[in-house]
Amino acid sequence: MNEYPSLSEIPIGLGMALMQNKNAADYFATLSAEARQRVIDHTHSIRSREEMRAFVDSLPENF
Repeated sequence: MNEYPSLSEIPIGLGMALMQNKNAADYFATLSAEARQRVIDHTHSIRSREEMRAFVDSLPENF
């Protein structure tokens, strides 16, 4: 069973994008705390909803 990190730890845009992609959300939940932090850190440079969605959609294949 996947354990999802606390929602308070996830930026709102990332959280919303993850809620729209179950595969990416499940993958994110399997990452170590350090890997999740790297994903979160990367999102700080994302400037649009479309860019965030594309990033989240690529998580299972590219991160």
